[in-house]
Amino acid sequence: MAIRVKSRSGESAEQMMRRFKKLCEKEGLNKDIKRKEYYEKPSERNRRDQRKAIARRIREQMEASGERPMRMGRGGPGMKAGGGPGGPGGPRGGSR
Repeated sequence: MAIRVKSRSGESAEQMMRRFKKLCEKEGLNKDIKRKEYYEKPSERNRRDQRKAIARRIREQMEASGERPMRMGRGGPGMKAGGGPGGPGGPRGGSR
C-alpha cells in the first residue's frame, strides 16, 4: 500500500515529514521493517507467538478477576546466576 502525503497550504517540509512518519507508524511499517530486517526461523516465530498468546491469556484473566496486571521487565526469576564482575561468569571468576 502506498502512503501519499500532499502538501497543505503554508506547511513546511518538516511538518509534512512529521505527518508522513505518523502515517507510517499508524500503518505499522516501522514494526514490519524491523521484523523483516533479519531472517526468523519458523520455529522461533511459533515460539514468539506462543509466548505472546500466553501473556495475552494471563492479562485477560487478571483483568476479568479485577487484579492489576504486573509489568514484565527484563530479568526476574528466569535469569541465570552470575554475570557481575565478581560472579562466576565475570572476568575474574570461574575456571579455565
